[in-house]
Amino acid sequence: MSTADTLAPRVGLLGRFTLTYGPTAVDVGTGAQRLLAYLGLRHHGSRTVVAGTLWPDVTEERALGSLRTALWRLHRGRREPLVCSEGDTLSLTETVTVDVRTLMDSALHMVGASSPATAPPPDPPRHLLRAGDLLPGWDDDWILFERERLRQLRLHALEALAHRLLAQGHHALALEAALESVHIEPLRESAHRAVVAVHLAEHNVLEAIRHYRAFRDLLHGELGIGPSPGFTAMLPVSPSPGLPVSAVTRD
Repeated sequence: MSTADTLAPRVGLLGRFTLTYGPTAVDVGTGAQRLLAYLGLRHHGSRTVVAGTLWPDVTEERALGSLRTALWRLHRGRREPLVCSEGDTLSLTETVTVDVRTLMDSALHMVGASSPATAPPPDPPRHLLRAGDLLPGWDDDWILFERERLRQLRLHALEALAHRLLAQGHHALALEAALESVHIEPLRESAHRAVVAVHLAEHNVLEAIRHYRAFRDLLHGELGIGPSPGFTAMLPVSPSPGLPVSAVTRD
């Protein structure tokens, strides 16, 4: 047993797959990676369901054999297992941390948290602002679902964070959160409204109008529609010149 194995294991699923013990990265093979990723995202599953999901193009017998091989690779040479079994159900052991779970916990807390303007200055979780995509290049159906689920949750959390920071007067951080939301989904109006709200709070009306116009032109070019009347009404002056808002706004 190496010194690394005495440290708490960490599974990384954002950006690329990693299994680390402290600073030491460990290679466990593709099958074991997929098993850790599945349990990291789904928390638990029966042997039959896990095997059928991870190896869908082979017989049940071969899928279960591949699962046993993956478990053997994960347990080989380690004092503490990474996967535990209760009856027929597999899950990660309590010592394993997963970056996606940390991100989701932060995002859910941000979405559900109250944020009065009198609250102390927040310490926004940096992983919420700078998280990578979930396992880019993995195209399994269960990964695609979890990737979109995480993307939507992060978008809502970033917008909630932007509004919370804005209410507390932390304009630079609020703008960073709002712009990250725009980066993730350029056609999302609520994200652009958060950006404009920050500019207006700083009395940067010109910046607000410029951002509004850029979004209006993008939306019109991509979908042939314009921003909602509520977004247009945020501006203290007309966003013209340029494409008339009335020509492309929704009914």
